[in-house]
Order: sequence, then structure tokens, then C-alpha cells
Amino acid sequence: MKILKRIALLLLVVFIIAQFFGPEKNDGDIATVEAFIADTNPPEDVHLILKNACFDCHSDHTRYPWYSNITPVNYWMADHVRHGKGDFNVSKWNDYSDKKKDHKLEELAEEVGEGHMPLPSYTWTHSDAKLSKEQIEAIEEWVKMARIKYAFLKDPQ
Repeated sequence: MKILKRIALLLLVVFIIAQFFGPEKNDGDIATVEAFIADTNPPEDVHLILKNACFDCHSDHTRYPWYSNITPVNYWMADHVRHGKGDFNVSKWNDYSDKKKDHKLEELAEEVGEGHMPLPSYTWTHSDAKLSKEQIEAIEEWVKMARIKYAFLKDPQ
């Protein structure tokens, strides 16, 4: 029994020390999404959906809940954000070619339409990010309209 107490104490000490270390936060300026918003012109309802369900992982600005300061949760969240931004970062919208912009919008509609995005692990703690059928349809309709511009730019007649 003494060994179990020592192991538990050691684990507690390691856990406490780990709280002083953490990954770099995604604390960029939310204004970095403005180019994406201006270029794709989502209606207000879709803009709100994007803000609540997408931008935390797919932009250079994340809203962090209180529990994100606890190790190992902070590493788990940082990994989600890193992967999300690696797949699609609206803050880097102006760096994408027109062809890539069109493709990213197409992927956005597919991922949302198939229920892959937002991730269930995100919606567990962000209930406002759970998308209704109507919200998914609104996103898909907006994407169709936004892609018209890039289809023309990719292949002008």
C-alpha cells in the first residue's frame, strides 16, 4: 500500500508541475478572417455559424474556454487547432490561389454536409456549434454562390 501512495504522490507532483508548461496558444487577431468574409460574402446567419463553429480551429484566433489552461487538455486542443489550420486556415485566405479557394470552399461544404465538421469533440463543449439541418443547408447554399466567382476566375471564357 505504501508503494501505491508514493506512486500517487509522484503522479500528483508531476501533474502539478505540468501545469506550468503548455503549448503556444493560437492568439492571433480575429481581424485576420476579414479577407475571407469580404471575399466570400456570407449572409449574416452563415457568418455567425462560421464564427461559432469554424473559426476557433480554422483561423489564427481561438476563443479558449477556462479548461484549456489545464494540462493535458491544452495539448489536446492545440493539436486540434494545428490540424484544423493545416487543413484550412481562413486567416490565410489571401495566400490561396483562386483554384485553391474554390477547392477549400468545396471541401467546406462536403465536410459540413457529411457531418464531419464541426468535430463531435468540439461540439461537446460548444453546443452553439452543433449545426441544424437548416444551418447546413444555408452553408451549402452560400458555398454554391461563393464558388461561382472562383469557377469563373479559374476558367474564364
